[in-house]
Amino acid sequence: MSLLQVQNLVVEFPSRRGTLRALDDISFDIAPGEILGVVGESGAGKSLTGASIIGLLEPPGRVASGQILLEGRRIDNLPHEQMRQVRGRQIGAIFQDPLTSLNPLYSVGRQLVETISTHLPVSRSEARQRAIQLLRDTGIPAPEQRIDHFPHQFSGGMRQRVVIALALAAEPKLIVADEPTTALDVSIQAQIITLLKTICRERGAAVMLITHDMGVIAETCDRVAVMYAGRIAEIGPVHEVINHPAHPYTAGLMACIPNMGVDRERLHQIDGAMPRLNAIPPGCAYHPRCDRVFERCRAERPDLLPAGATRAACWLHAPAAQKGVA
Repeated sequence: MSLLQVQNLVVEFPSRRGTLRALDDISFDIAPGEILGVVGESGAGKSLTGASIIGLLEPPGRVASGQILLEGRRIDNLPHEQMRQVRGRQIGAIFQDPLTSLNPLYSVGRQLVETISTHLPVSRSEARQRAIQLLRDTGIPAPEQRIDHFPHQFSGGMRQRVVIALALAAEPKLIVADEPTTALDVSIQAQIITLLKTICRERGAAVMLITHDMGVIAETCDRVAVMYAGRIAEIGPVHEVINHPAHPYTAGLMACIPNMGVDRERLHQIDGAMPRLNAIPPGCAYHPRCDRVFERCRAERPDLLPAGATRAACWLHAPAAQKGVA
């Protein structure tokens, strides 16, 4: 049974020049205890997908069609107040910059205790003990003292641990982590990744990990969804997608990662840039940058097709893929 189901999600932004479609027919699910990575270039729609799930779409953005189900209950059409309860209790959120998630005027303990008291039936003193334990679980030394410190008294890595503690405070079933390691140095990144994996394993929470870093995905995730121009280009088990990419875009992303064992003068790069929302080409959105393009790619848009152990939105995997090859 899936914990989270996203079905044919379409997100639009009305503007004076017409409606821009930022997410176009996105479907995936996440099982309890699973870590799904969502990867792609800037502007692919990764963070927007996360914002749609946690009910924090910036106006005038709106879910135009499709639905989001959490444990079989539809959550994309809930009133603001109900969604606020879901967001703390059932869905935890970890953002890129911990300073935007923490109130600088309150001690971290007060913020944790308030979150716990709002969502769980515990007394104030029990909430404080729980907050201390959460800080301990997320690797903050001397939590009994640090609980009364303010956000500015923590380093960047420690602040991100506080944010993870905050996200876990009400024991949510799902955690949406949007670039949780981007602002941190590599050694701290590794610690935060290990922490997320441990939490997932011990608490049975599902994690949607949004990142642009394939290294983080390889290290952390069970499955990965590769996004391009508001759609899913490929989705499947992480080792399959990394070692045997079925979509030319995924193959290009993988080729961009330097291989320490091979001496090369130049790194591979994908020519061109992702199209703007008001200029997405007909057919497959990736076709102007693809080195394996043929006629059908320019005219028809592919849905996700079976491609070995993964599924890829690419006509190369259609039964009639060889017809009309340029």
